[in-house]
Amino acid sequence: MTLAELMANHTPVATYVGWVTNDDYVFAINAGASTATPGDYAVVEMGIAGLDAQLNPVTQDKQYIRAGQTTMKTGTQRSFAVTGDRYLGDTAQDFCLSHEKKYATGNNVVVDYVYFNILNGKGEKGQVSIIVNSDGSGNAGESSAVDIEFKKIGSNPTEYTYA
Repeated sequence: MTLAELMANHTPVATYVGWVTNDDYVFAINAGASTATPGDYAVVEMGIAGLDAQLNPVTQDKQYIRAGQTTMKTGTQRSFAVTGDRYLGDTAQDFCLSHEKKYATGNNVVVDYVYFNILNGKGEKGQVSIIVNSDGSGNAGESSAVDIEFKKIGSNPTEYTYA
């Protein structure tokens, strides 16, 4: 499903106030042409049971004379951990779990993404590296599980508002 298809049924309200669930967040990746717009991005959702969006601070600890221990934040590593069941025919899963992407390195696994709240449309836009940890695992008779990480690469994400 493309982001445009998903959002055809939703109208974000910039002034929304209230509780938010994990289902209210959208994570979509550019699984197509380099000229694709966010509306063309593939929504990461089919078969996905868990989307763990993390902001992992990078810090440096130092000890100073008379001031003691000090921790300085030097950066943030954005990452998304996606877990769930394998669904053949889903654009996002098929793209990430393709032979080309599973074994690719460097710029060949870098994709654009958007991540935002469906209720107010606010979030971020940036680039991530696709890291496939498992392309199918489980016991006999169980669904085939997948585990994919997306980690920020390059500049910090920019603010994004779905329009």
